[in-house]
This record gives sequence, structure tokens and C-alpha cells, in this order.
Amino acid sequence: VQLVESGGGLVQPGGSLRLSCAASGFTFSSYVMSWYRQAPGKERELVAFIASTGGSTDYADSVKGRFTISRDNAYSMGYLQMNSLKPEDTGVYYCNAQTWANTYWGQGTQVTVSS
Repeated sequence: VQLVESGGGLVQPGGSLRLSCAASGFTFSSYVMSWYRQAPGKERELVAFIASTGGSTDYADSVKGRFTISRDNAYSMGYLQMNSLKPEDTGVYYCNAQTWANTYWGQGTQVTVSS
């Protein structure tokens, strides 16, 4: 079982990044997928959520209107499009896949928003 994030990096305020999450070793299409982030010295927080079929999404208030979560179950991939990035979006971003029985985490990808 693996979740592998990619796409992080250094970006200037106002810029964009697209994070990807590649899932393997389990039936990704049966799992709710979420993106979390953890800033230095802070607790991990939920950023966005998408239902197993992709039919329902939700976002933290701090990212609504700027971030878009999506998934492609045919390729066992999840995405987080991040626009209008702010310095407070800096942190390690983690992909999460969950059912009532199992929870899987990726290793995280660093996002730094700075001029």
C-alpha cells in the first residue's frame, strides 16, 4: 500500500501549484481522499476532502475559492490545485485515503510560499 505525493516546491505569493497523489496497493476508488497540511509548530489540519466517487467535495474556510480537489479513479490519482497561494499556505501537504476500516497516509510534500 502506497500513497506518494508530488508537485510541491517553492512559489511566490499569488502563484499556483498542483499537487498529485499516486495510490497503489489498494482499491483507491473505494476510499474517501483528503489533503491535509502541517505548518511548522502547528497541528496537522484538513485542507480538502473528496468523496470516493468524486461527487462531493469540501474545503477548509481558509482555502475555499482558491484550492480545488479532484481525483481520477481510473488512474488511482488524486490532485490538489492550489491558486492564489499565500505565505500562510506554507507547510507539508499530505495525501490521505480512508474507509471505515483503513486509513493510509503519504509521506508528504513541502510547499513553501515566499517571495
